[in-house]
Amino acid sequence: MIHLYAVLFVPCQCHCFIWKIHNYSTTSWKLMEGHNTSSTDFILQGLLDRDDISGLLFSIISAIFFITLIANGAMILLTHVDAHLHTPMYFLLSHLSFIDMMYISTTVPKMLVDYLLGQKTISFVGCAAQHFLYITLAGAEFFLLGLMAYDRYVAICHPLRYPVLMSRRVCWATIAGSWFGGSFDGFLLTPITMSFSFCNSREINHFFCEAPAVLKLACADTALYQAAMYVCCVLMLLIPFCVVTASYAQILTAVHRMSSLEGRKKALATCSSHMTVVTLFYGAAIYTYMLPRSYHQPAQDKVFSVFYTILTPMLNPLIYSLRNKEVAGALKRALGKFKGT
Repeated sequence: MIHLYAVLFVPCQCHCFIWKIHNYSTTSWKLMEGHNTSSTDFILQGLLDRDDISGLLFSIISAIFFITLIANGAMILLTHVDAHLHTPMYFLLSHLSFIDMMYISTTVPKMLVDYLLGQKTISFVGCAAQHFLYITLAGAEFFLLGLMAYDRYVAICHPLRYPVLMSRRVCWATIAGSWFGGSFDGFLLTPITMSFSFCNSREINHFFCEAPAVLKLACADTALYQAAMYVCCVLMLLIPFCVVTASYAQILTAVHRMSSLEGRKKALATCSSHMTVVTLFYGAAIYTYMLPRSYHQPAQDKVFSVFYTILTPMLNPLIYSLRNKEVAGALKRALGKFKGT
């Protein structure tokens, strides 16, 4: 489990540094509390603010939301009822689907209900809760995807030791480590972000309470805090990314040494789905958190946020089901049993 410690140790140190910055700056923030407006509600500009295409966007996002719930729910059900999928890989995959279901549910239902009711407000508590859930779930998925690369490495490079190296205890430790990393982000960053005094317009130029959009409304100078967050996010991205890169470098070396063409195809097939998901999720995260803020535009940020908060949770189960023969076979067997009953 050295990968688990490597993925989580440095982010924890970064968060301690951010907390120190917050403590040193608390006095100056409190001096500006008098500038707050009387209302504690925020206004979300959202994605459905264009009258010409708002109805179309509402229909598309609604369809994506329900497809995501159905597809991920089906993936969880299959991995539990089909004996062929009772392996560490699909055990981790079922938790990834569970995270995706919760992840998309933190932003989309609120956005759809606001459109139907004709409102855009969100309370301070609601904004803080949304920020916490988003950070926690995104962090958990980020760590889990990185640690799932270790599972593929063991399966291909050490197949005889796979039952020992990826035992039930190790799988639960992987899940617990992912949730610990995500919740640590949420519990630390949310109180700091929401502790700023907001004296500017309370209109958030986003469709949910993402930290960079919320911090633009703060009275105090947040440059130091955002710089610390940027450095830590870079490290948090690079460390799991290095774990993924190192794991797949070993996998490609092992595949190259295989004499059987069928064995090569099978090994690459088991990794292709995970690599596709990692590329989609990490790619959007690298743009959002590693590209300097001077290169960001609100419209572009919304597009990338849509990609990794709405589209990716839908694509993950579809990629694993369409590109995986074992999942496709489990689905056929489940449908066969359903028709038989």
